[in-house]
Amino acid sequence: MSPRRLNLLILEILTIILFVVFMMPFLMVVLNSAKDAKEIIADPIGLPSNWGTLMSNVKTIVTSPNINYVPSFISSIIITTLSLFLIALTAAMGGWVLVRSKTKLSTFIFMMFVAAMVIPFQVVMFPLVAFFRMIREVTGIPLLQTYQGMILAYIGFGSSLSIFMFHGFIKGIPLELEEAATIDGCTRPQIFFQIVLPILKPIFVTIVILNGIWVWNDYLLPLLILGTGGDIQTLPLAVANFVGSYVKKWDLILTSTMMAMLPAIILFIFAQKQIVRGMVEGSIK
Repeated sequence: MSPRRLNLLILEILTIILFVVFMMPFLMVVLNSAKDAKEIIADPIGLPSNWGTLMSNVKTIVTSPNINYVPSFISSIIITTLSLFLIALTAAMGGWVLVRSKTKLSTFIFMMFVAAMVIPFQVVMFPLVAFFRMIREVTGIPLLQTYQGMILAYIGFGSSLSIFMFHGFIKGIPLELEEAATIDGCTRPQIFFQIVLPILKPIFVTIVILNGIWVWNDYLLPLLILGTGGDIQTLPLAVANFVGSYVKKWDLILTSTMMAMLPAIILFIFAQKQIVRGMVEGSIK
């Protein structure tokens, strides 16, 4: 066997091992979601004796008033959809303006966005809550335990990386396209929405997917903004509250966990090619 083939074989074996290691937690959740509590305790790593138990657990989760799965699912859909749309749109606009406005101020603003990427969330989470409370006291606008506060927080935390990625992609778009549109009589909004935005589709989809996985699975930020006793709950909050109430119901706990993470996994599986494409095209440009 040649050295090259040996190296490829070793890499393939390592890839398979890593795949098994990373997939093991998800596989354990799926297998134990199809068992009852006694079977999980008796044989947590074995195959379920009756896969029909999975549907029974799912039905219990959906209809249980203790987890409020359907209202939490709808709230997660609303927060995720609006947050992703506004993050991607505002970051695309911001990245375009920062690239085309070649001034010291635009460079400084871009560097501030880059610097914000390295600030740990734990440093700003309590000042964020205090700031939202201050806004409520000064203006009367409620931001805590509301959709608008949750979406505004996600826009703030998701813009830095998004603007950074858009900035790198837009630098590769020829300026002549925009100059030709200006000569044809297009306004600045028309140039962005009709010329620039269609070209940004690969990186736009990449940013939506990456932020979507983060927003959908996020727990700490909704915990701070929405709390545990409010009318609005995301799925991670609902699952955490359910776990706290039913510690020994491992069949329902694991089923609710699987149902919460399944949409993000499905989205990633179907869109992973688009993610790679957007990353590669952005790096080449």
